[in-house]
Amino acid sequence: MGVFSALTTAVSGMTAQSYALENISGNIANSRTAGYKRVDTAFADLVPDAALNRQVAGSVAAFSQATNSIQGDLNPTRIDTNIAINGDGFFVVDQRQSGVGANTQFANQNLYTRRGDFDFDANGYLVNGAGYYLKGLKIDQVTGQLIGTQPEVLRITKEQFPAKATTSIEYRANIPAVPGTTQKSQGGSEFLNPASVTAAGAAPNPYAGNAAVMGNNIGSFLATSIPGGSVTVYDELGKATSVEMRWAKIDDGDSTATPPTTGTWGLFIAQNTGATAAGDVAYVQAGQTITFGTTGQMVSPASGDIALPTMTIGGTTISGISLTTGGNGVTQNGDVSGQIDARSIRQDGYTAGTLDRVSVSAEGQVIGTFSNGQVVALAQVSVARFNADNSLKRLDGGAFEETIESGPPIIGLGTSQMVGGSVEQSNTDIADEFSKMIVTQQAYSANTKVITTAQEMLTSVFNIIR
Repeated sequence: MGVFSALTTAVSGMTAQSYALENISGNIANSRTAGYKRVDTAFADLVPDAALNRQVAGSVAAFSQATNSIQGDLNPTRIDTNIAINGDGFFVVDQRQSGVGANTQFANQNLYTRRGDFDFDANGYLVNGAGYYLKGLKIDQVTGQLIGTQPEVLRITKEQFPAKATTSIEYRANIPAVPGTTQKSQGGSEFLNPASVTAAGAAPNPYAGNAAVMGNNIGSFLATSIPGGSVTVYDELGKATSVEMRWAKIDDGDSTATPPTTGTWGLFIAQNTGATAAGDVAYVQAGQTITFGTTGQMVSPASGDIALPTMTIGGTTISGISLTTGGNGVTQNGDVSGQIDARSIRQDGYTAGTLDRVSVSAEGQVIGTFSNGQVVALAQVSVARFNADNSLKRLDGGAFEETIESGPPIIGLGTSQMVGGSVEQSNTDIADEFSKMIVTQQAYSANTKVITTAQEMLTSVFNIIR
């Protein structure tokens, strides 16, 4: 105790303030580092053991105080693969160990970071500016289910997205109760001329399933039917074929039936509109006729699905396609135009495509947009949360490592959200760091003054014996 103790205490104060200044300088140096978490300094007094009435203030020790749980500002970058976490959590990343390309070997260690400036490298890996590789779970493009349970390094290549054959055409339209056919406009009937339809090459019968219009009857058929719209469909190889539809009213239904009907219609698909001979099929009728009830709703077929016939259009065989109406998608109501009002014609097939663009959703899904118009979830970015974020061990490049004090990671976004096209900035506040620097400088100077004073007191002691 005494002057020498005062010297020791002042030295500990200078050491502690030097430590604080080192943290301040590091924070200022990383004020523009993406995802950086500043390090504050906490001080603790060290009191020597002594009797109650002989206790002294003691010296001081400095400790780091992490701010991993304090979020920095989110800065839009307009780079689709950049990701920021709005809320709690860390990206799960890994480090490259050896190899190149598809043969790259990784450390297989889960590290954690808030630095989300990820972008594709030449091999399809998502790497941030510090060289850490993003990890997550792949998604099955057919079922949409996650593949596996443990995060792995994500690699997204521009492989071709396979074609899908059309199996269903969603059709929503209103058919006029009185079709405005050419024959009707000329003072004739609005009904289909039965002589223009041949059932399996036999006698004309528009009520038969898969009846056909031959090339020599095209003129008569077109005069007694109305266009129903067209749609492009695809076969198994993705080859596109245009399907043109026409509707023809066959009769006014049967008011005595149960339930009563007010109109029977035939749906015809163009197979070869250039046919002219009696032996060449121009249009093929769908496998069943369509009837409507008194309220204009479809009553037959009851399911609302109309099976299209197998046919060859422009050298491409079309089969296994059904027209889906949802039961009430096709109606028969009055329309002064006499034409079909097609509200929606959509099909579920597509040609093959290549990956055009990748983005990240708020739920953390990596979304791929392909040249064929398909938008598919390719992967799920893994996010880890900790019960004690500030107890993670800091590594180079803004990464962290799990410790006993932090507890094990909890995988999942929780209540957080991901913001695509953005990067989290450093949580360092320059103004606050300058304020702490001034306080640190003054505290350091005060400790040097204590040493100067102690030196003067010791000099006085030494002068006693002179």
